[in-house]
Amino acid sequence: MNDWNEIERRIVAAFGDRHKLADPLHRAAVVQTLHGLDRGELRVAQKVDGEWKVNAWLMQAVNLYFGITGMETQDFGPFQTRDKIPLKHGLEEAGVRLVPGGVARFGSFLEPGAVLMPGFVNIGARVGANSMVDTWATVGSCAQVGQNVHLAGGVGIGGVLEPPGARPNIIEDGAFIGSRCILVEGVLVEEEAVLGANVVITASTPIIDVTGAQEVIYKGRVPARSVVIPGTRPKQYPAGTYQIPCALIVGRRSPSTDRKVSLNQALRDFEVQV
Repeated sequence: MNDWNEIERRIVAAFGDRHKLADPLHRAAVVQTLHGLDRGELRVAQKVDGEWKVNAWLMQAVNLYFGITGMETQDFGPFQTRDKIPLKHGLEEAGVRLVPGGVARFGSFLEPGAVLMPGFVNIGARVGANSMVDTWATVGSCAQVGQNVHLAGGVGIGGVLEPPGARPNIIEDGAFIGSRCILVEGVLVEEEAVLGANVVITASTPIIDVTGAQEVIYKGRVPARSVVIPGTRPKQYPAGTYQIPCALIVGRRSPSTDRKVSLNQALRDFEVQV
């Protein structure tokens, strides 16, 4: 059994002084940590008492891993890769479905029942049980995708590795992320939210609730069960007034109904394109 406290100490020390990676014990700590992420024993971020806690040392380990691995060429039938990070293995034992063209890198973790179409799951990321990463969708490094989530075609969930300790992009359980959505810079999409096609959210994007008499603005967080569409708002510049992107909360999914029924109803009620 790994002593994760000791391994964490070595990771932090090596991140502060890369010369320590010449020591076999520190190099082994990096490799053991990546195996822990790959097996799902460790995760970059987890919810504790209702708040997301980021394990900065795991981000440090991912960064260090790039420094101790060398390029390797591998053949897969008629295809060839040359990379520092190998692909995931043991998918059958893990209960994961990965169709041709899908790529999950070593150091990522897919829970049983997850489905990866011809998309991409990067190192340090986690995809929850019964979630779908649809065609050309990307789950960036250290991103956390919950259970029963659907990432529709072409969704881009950005990676966050630096600075270590920064919140990764997080999609909570039951969320639906529509086609060609982009989420970057540590955005949190709370449980059962629905994002319509082409919603783009960064840390500074205004997420405006327009369902009441007065607007309510969020940044970096989509509240639970929100139904969100892309929008614009005017902003004055020296050269004139221009429309800048924002996201509009136009309704809420009902928490009292079945998730699938609630999702379908939300799409009908609010005419959300996915």
